[in-house]
Amino acid sequence: MIYPVQHHALNEKPNVAMTTPAGTPPAIKSFVRRAGRTTRGQARALADLGGQFLLPFQSKPLDLTAAYAETTGVAAQMGLQTANGDTAASPLVLEIGFGMGEATAQIAATMPGTRFLCCDVHPPGIGALLQRIDAQNLHNIRICAHDAVEVIDQMLPLQCLDGVHLFFPDPWHKKKHHKRRLIQPPFIARLTAHLKIGGYIHCATDHLPYAQQMLDVLGVEPALINTAAQSHPDLLGYAPRPSYRPQTKFEQRGIRLGHGVWDLVFQRTAEGRD
Repeated sequence: MIYPVQHHALNEKPNVAMTTPAGTPPAIKSFVRRAGRTTRGQARALADLGGQFLLPFQSKPLDLTAAYAETTGVAAQMGLQTANGDTAASPLVLEIGFGMGEATAQIAATMPGTRFLCCDVHPPGIGALLQRIDAQNLHNIRICAHDAVEVIDQMLPLQCLDGVHLFFPDPWHKKKHHKRRLIQPPFIARLTAHLKIGGYIHCATDHLPYAQQMLDVLGVEPALINTAAQSHPDLLGYAPRPSYRPQTKFEQRGIRLGHGVWDLVFQRTAEGRD
Protein backbone atom coordinates (compact mmCIF):
# COMPACT_ATOMS: atom_id res chain seq x y z
CA MET A 1 0.00 0.00 0.00
CA ILE A 2 1.02 3.62 -0.53
CA TYR A 3 -0.07 6.12 2.10
CA PRO A 4 0.80 9.55 0.67
CA VAL A 5 1.03 13.05 2.12
CA GLN A 6 -2.23 14.44 3.38
CA HIS A 7 -3.87 17.53 4.79
CA HIS A 8 -6.08 18.43 7.73
CA ALA A 9 -9.28 19.10 5.83
CA LEU A 10 -12.44 17.93 7.51
CA ASN A 11 -14.90 18.74 4.76
CA GLU A 12 -13.11 17.26 1.76
CA LYS A 13 -14.62 14.49 -0.31
CA PRO A 14 -12.46 11.40 -0.68
CA ASN A 15 -10.38 11.17 -3.81
CA VAL A 16 -11.21 7.81 -5.31
CA ALA A 17 -8.36 8.01 -7.81
CA MET A 18 -5.68 5.42 -7.22
CA THR A 19 -2.10 5.13 -8.38
CA THR A 20 -1.33 1.80 -10.01
CA PRO A 21 2.37 1.17 -10.62
CA ALA A 22 3.08 -1.69 -13.00
CA GLY A 23 2.81 -5.07 -11.32
CA THR A 24 1.45 -3.73 -8.01
CA PRO A 25 -2.09 -3.50 -6.61
CA PRO A 26 -3.83 -0.09 -6.66
CA ALA A 27 -2.67 2.25 -3.93
CA ILE A 28 -5.25 3.92 -1.71
CA LYS A 29 -4.75 7.67 -1.67
CA SER A 30 -4.90 9.23 1.78
CA PHE A 31 -5.01 12.79 0.51
CA VAL A 32 -7.06 14.78 -1.96
CA ARG A 33 -5.84 17.46 -4.33
CA ARG A 34 -8.02 20.33 -3.23
CA ALA A 35 -9.20 22.83 -5.82
CA GLY A 36 -8.82 25.80 -3.50
CA ARG A 37 -8.33 29.26 -4.95
CA THR A 38 -4.75 30.47 -5.28
CA THR A 39 -4.54 34.16 -4.49
CA ARG A 40 -2.66 36.62 -6.66
CA GLY A 41 0.06 36.93 -4.02
CA GLN A 42 0.46 33.16 -3.72
CA ALA A 43 0.67 32.80 -7.50
CA ARG A 44 3.31 35.54 -7.60
CA ALA A 45 5.30 33.76 -4.88
CA LEU A 46 5.14 30.50 -6.83
CA ALA A 47 6.40 32.24 -9.96
CA ASP A 48 9.09 34.38 -8.31
CA LEU A 49 10.38 32.04 -5.57
CA GLY A 50 9.57 28.58 -6.84
CA GLY A 51 12.85 28.26 -8.71
CA GLN A 52 14.82 28.89 -5.52
CA PHE A 53 12.86 26.92 -2.94
CA LEU A 54 10.94 24.22 -4.84
CA LEU A 55 12.67 20.90 -5.47
CA PRO A 56 11.32 18.96 -8.47
CA PHE A 57 10.45 15.34 -7.87
CA GLN A 58 13.01 12.88 -9.21
CA SER A 59 13.23 9.10 -9.19
CA LYS A 60 16.77 9.03 -7.81
CA PRO A 61 18.35 10.04 -4.47
CA LEU A 62 18.40 13.75 -3.82
CA ASP A 63 21.76 15.49 -3.48
CA LEU A 64 21.03 17.08 -0.11
CA THR A 65 24.20 19.17 -0.14
CA ALA A 66 23.32 20.71 -3.49
CA ALA A 67 19.67 21.18 -2.52
CA TYR A 68 20.66 23.50 0.31
CA ALA A 69 23.75 24.98 -1.34
CA GLU A 70 22.18 28.43 -1.54
CA THR A 71 22.25 28.65 2.24
CA THR A 72 26.06 28.72 2.22
CA GLY A 73 26.30 32.48 1.91
CA VAL A 74 24.19 33.03 5.02
CA ALA A 75 25.14 29.88 6.90
CA ALA A 76 27.46 31.56 9.37
CA GLN A 77 24.88 33.94 10.83
CA MET A 78 22.12 31.32 10.66
CA GLY A 79 24.13 28.70 12.48
CA LEU A 80 23.89 26.29 9.55
CA GLN A 81 27.65 25.96 9.14
CA THR A 82 29.77 23.54 11.06
CA ALA A 83 33.33 24.30 12.08
CA ASN A 84 34.63 23.22 8.66
CA GLY A 85 31.94 25.13 6.77
CA ASP A 86 29.90 22.05 5.87
CA THR A 87 26.18 22.80 5.66
CA ALA A 88 25.37 19.15 4.90
CA ALA A 89 26.11 18.19 8.51
CA SER A 90 23.22 20.28 9.87
CA PRO A 91 20.09 18.35 10.95
CA LEU A 92 17.50 17.48 8.32
CA VAL A 93 13.79 17.32 9.21
CA LEU A 94 11.05 16.10 6.87
CA GLU A 95 7.63 17.73 7.25
CA ILE A 96 4.68 15.92 5.69
CA GLY A 97 1.69 18.14 4.96
CA PHE A 98 2.12 21.77 6.08
CA GLY A 99 -1.26 23.32 5.29
CA MET A 100 -0.75 27.06 4.81
CA GLY A 101 2.76 26.93 6.26
CA GLU A 102 2.15 28.98 9.41
CA ALA A 103 3.70 26.52 11.87
CA THR A 104 6.38 25.46 9.37
CA ALA A 105 7.71 28.98 8.99
CA GLN A 106 7.66 29.60 12.75
CA ILE A 107 9.58 26.40 13.46
CA ALA A 108 12.14 27.10 10.74
CA ALA A 109 12.65 30.63 12.07
CA THR A 110 13.31 29.38 15.60
CA MET A 111 15.55 26.53 14.39
CA PRO A 112 17.81 28.22 11.82
CA GLY A 113 20.45 25.52 12.21
CA THR A 114 18.09 22.84 10.89
CA ARG A 115 17.24 22.14 7.26
CA PHE A 116 13.56 21.48 6.53
CA LEU A 117 12.27 19.45 3.59
CA CYS A 118 8.53 20.06 3.35
CA CYS A 119 6.10 17.99 1.26
CA ASP A 120 2.62 19.07 0.24
CA VAL A 121 0.51 19.04 -2.92
CA HIS A 122 -1.85 21.98 -2.33
CA PRO A 123 -0.81 24.97 -4.53
CA PRO A 124 -2.35 27.72 -2.35
CA GLY A 125 -0.55 26.31 0.71
CA ILE A 126 2.74 26.07 -1.17
CA GLY A 127 2.33 29.65 -2.35
CA ALA A 128 1.49 30.78 1.18
CA LEU A 129 4.60 29.10 2.62
CA LEU A 130 6.74 30.74 -0.08
CA GLN A 131 5.27 34.09 0.94
CA ARG A 132 6.24 33.39 4.56
CA ILE A 133 9.74 32.34 3.51
CA ASP A 134 10.16 35.66 1.69
CA ALA A 135 8.63 37.79 4.43
CA GLN A 136 10.71 36.18 7.20
CA ASN A 137 13.90 35.86 5.12
CA LEU A 138 14.13 32.12 5.71
CA HIS A 139 16.85 30.11 3.99
CA ASN A 140 16.55 26.66 5.55
CA ILE A 141 13.32 25.44 3.87
CA ARG A 142 12.93 23.49 0.65
CA ILE A 143 9.56 22.34 -0.69
CA CYS A 144 8.70 19.29 -2.75
CA ALA A 145 5.22 19.58 -4.26
CA HIS A 146 4.73 15.86 -4.57
CA ASP A 147 3.37 12.76 -2.83
CA ALA A 148 5.53 12.41 0.29
CA VAL A 149 5.63 8.62 0.11
CA GLU A 150 7.22 8.72 -3.34
CA VAL A 151 9.64 11.38 -2.12
CA ILE A 152 10.63 9.15 0.81
CA ASP A 153 10.95 6.02 -1.32
CA GLN A 154 12.81 7.50 -4.26
CA MET A 155 14.51 10.75 -3.26
CA LEU A 156 15.73 10.18 0.30
CA PRO A 157 18.65 7.92 1.25
CA LEU A 158 18.19 5.52 4.15
CA GLN A 159 19.05 6.95 7.58
CA CYS A 160 19.29 10.54 6.33
CA LEU A 161 16.61 12.18 8.50
CA ASP A 162 17.08 13.61 11.98
CA GLY A 163 13.35 14.10 12.43
CA VAL A 164 9.89 13.88 10.88
CA HIS A 165 7.03 16.29 11.61
CA LEU A 166 3.50 15.17 10.81
CA PHE A 167 1.06 17.64 12.28
CA PHE A 168 -2.73 17.29 12.05
CA PRO A 169 -3.06 14.84 9.15
CA ASP A 170 -6.56 14.20 7.86
CA PRO A 171 -8.25 11.84 10.35
CA TRP A 172 -10.73 10.51 7.79
CA HIS A 173 -13.53 10.37 10.36
CA LYS A 174 -15.80 7.77 8.73
CA LYS A 175 -14.91 4.19 9.56
CA LYS A 176 -15.05 3.14 5.90
CA HIS A 177 -12.32 5.72 5.18
CA HIS A 178 -9.94 4.73 8.00
CA LYS A 179 -7.91 2.77 5.44
CA ARG A 180 -6.95 6.14 3.96
CA ARG A 181 -5.25 7.34 7.14
CA LEU A 182 -1.56 8.01 6.67
CA ILE A 183 -0.36 6.47 9.94
CA GLN A 184 -0.37 2.75 9.14
CA PRO A 185 2.31 0.12 9.92
CA PRO A 186 3.75 -0.15 6.37
CA PHE A 187 4.22 3.61 6.13
CA ILE A 188 5.81 3.91 9.59
CA ALA A 189 8.18 1.03 8.79
CA ARG A 190 9.45 2.71 5.62
CA LEU A 191 9.63 6.11 7.34
CA THR A 192 11.64 4.67 10.25
CA ALA A 193 14.15 3.19 7.82
CA HIS A 194 14.96 6.73 6.66
CA LEU A 195 15.58 7.99 10.22
CA LYS A 196 19.05 8.14 11.65
CA ILE A 197 19.60 6.28 14.90
CA GLY A 198 18.41 8.79 17.49
CA GLY A 199 16.09 10.50 15.01
CA TYR A 200 12.46 11.13 15.93
CA ILE A 201 8.92 11.06 14.55
CA HIS A 202 6.63 13.73 15.97
CA CYS A 203 2.91 13.45 15.24
CA ALA A 204 0.12 15.70 16.47
CA THR A 205 -3.64 15.40 16.06
CA ASP A 206 -6.83 16.85 17.51
CA HIS A 207 -8.82 13.67 16.82
CA LEU A 208 -8.65 11.26 19.76
CA PRO A 209 -9.48 8.03 17.85
CA TYR A 210 -6.68 8.84 15.39
CA ALA A 211 -4.35 9.67 18.28
CA GLN A 212 -5.06 6.22 19.70
CA GLN A 213 -4.35 4.61 16.33
CA MET A 214 -1.08 6.57 16.07
CA LEU A 215 -0.08 5.38 19.53
CA ASP A 216 -0.81 1.77 18.61
CA VAL A 217 0.96 1.86 15.23
CA LEU A 218 4.06 3.70 16.43
CA GLY A 219 4.18 1.50 19.51
CA VAL A 220 4.53 -1.75 17.58
CA GLU A 221 7.35 -0.56 15.31
CA PRO A 222 10.37 -2.45 16.77
CA ALA A 223 12.91 0.24 15.89
CA LEU A 224 11.05 3.00 17.79
CA ILE A 225 10.58 3.85 21.44
CA ASN A 226 8.07 6.21 23.01
CA THR A 227 10.04 9.11 24.50
CA ALA A 228 7.20 10.02 26.89
CA ALA A 229 6.50 6.55 28.28
CA GLN A 230 8.83 6.94 31.26
CA SER A 231 9.22 10.71 31.49
CA HIS A 232 5.46 11.42 31.49
CA PRO A 233 3.60 8.25 32.52
CA ASP A 234 0.61 10.37 33.54
CA LEU A 235 0.00 11.21 29.87
CA LEU A 236 -0.58 7.53 29.00
CA GLY A 237 1.91 7.44 26.15
CA TYR A 238 1.32 10.91 24.78
CA ALA A 239 3.93 13.66 25.03
CA PRO A 240 3.76 17.27 26.20
CA ARG A 241 3.72 19.65 23.26
CA PRO A 242 7.41 20.24 22.41
CA SER A 243 8.42 23.88 22.67
CA TYR A 244 9.34 24.07 18.98
CA ARG A 245 5.79 23.26 17.82
CA PRO A 246 3.72 26.46 17.93
CA GLN A 247 -0.01 26.51 18.37
CA THR A 248 -1.65 27.59 15.12
CA LYS A 249 -4.74 29.80 15.04
CA PHE A 250 -6.78 26.73 14.09
CA GLU A 251 -5.45 24.83 17.09
CA GLN A 252 -5.97 27.74 19.49
CA ARG A 253 -9.57 28.03 18.35
CA GLY A 254 -10.11 24.32 18.93
CA ILE A 255 -8.66 24.50 22.43
CA ARG A 256 -10.98 27.41 23.26
CA LEU A 257 -13.87 25.21 22.15
CA GLY A 258 -12.70 22.44 24.45
CA HIS A 259 -11.05 20.22 21.84
CA GLY A 260 -8.02 18.19 22.86
CA VAL A 261 -4.68 17.98 21.07
CA TRP A 262 -2.38 14.96 21.37
CA ASP A 263 1.34 14.94 20.60
CA LEU A 264 3.36 11.74 20.11
CA VAL A 265 7.16 11.66 19.93
CA PHE A 266 8.93 8.40 19.13
CA GLN A 267 12.68 7.94 18.68
CA ARG A 268 14.61 5.46 16.57
CA THR A 269 16.94 3.43 18.76
CA ALA A 270 17.56 0.22 16.79
CA GLU A 271 18.72 -0.79 13.35
CA GLY A 272 15.21 -1.99 12.53
CA ARG A 273 14.39 -3.23 9.03
CA ASP A 274 16.53 -1.20 6.62
